[in-house]
Amino acid sequence: MYRILIAIAHVLILFASRLTVKGGKFVPAEGPLLIVSNHLSVADPVLLGAKLRRKVLFMAKEELFRNKFTSYFVRSFGAIPVYRGRSNRYALHQSSTILKNDGVLGMFPEGKRSRNGILMPGQLGAALIAYHNKTKILPVAITGSEKIRGKEWLFHRSQVTITIGEPFFLPEIGHTLKKEQLSELTDYIMGRIAALLPEKFQGQYSGENKNENHPG
Repeated sequence: MYRILIAIAHVLILFASRLTVKGGKFVPAEGPLLIVSNHLSVADPVLLGAKLRRKVLFMAKEELFRNKFTSYFVRSFGAIPVYRGRSNRYALHQSSTILKNDGVLGMFPEGKRSRNGILMPGQLGAALIAYHNKTKILPVAITGSEKIRGKEWLFHRSQVTITIGEPFFLPEIGHTLKKEQLSELTDYIMGRIAALLPEKFQGQYSGENKNENHPG
């Protein structure tokens, strides 16, 4: 079902948007990978899944699994439910299993969609997963996908750009990972995403890791 949905997504993207992908050479062909991206639209997981040339399994808010219709599609995409405000040991276990089996996990560290396109503060989950699994991280920035909404987008072919940065590993901190250190690692990840965005969308991460992402 995943392949079928991705094929359908390819067709919709082709006819309903003008999509540009920059930095595709940075996507590793194999091996475990954590993709981190800013988040503007419900279409973002589909866009990344369709264009990154690897099967990407995303973490998704638990609310999407309550409705039978939406649950069918998010499960078909292999999504992992995340419960806000609660311990997410199940999600952490599932994400580690995916990475240990050389899979690709996709996350939106902001935790929710940005309403104005400006990068919001990152949550700690992505850094926690990446650090404990010693996983390579692929930073991605999306612009224009917020226009994919309602019925009108099918007739306007909005410009959407996916910019992919160079993969990286988190710096080693030590055996004990405290909350302050986890926060610093989160800022490091968000800085890598911000460096791929136009300056007006970088938010509080403007200028961080500025010279470490060049999609070319």
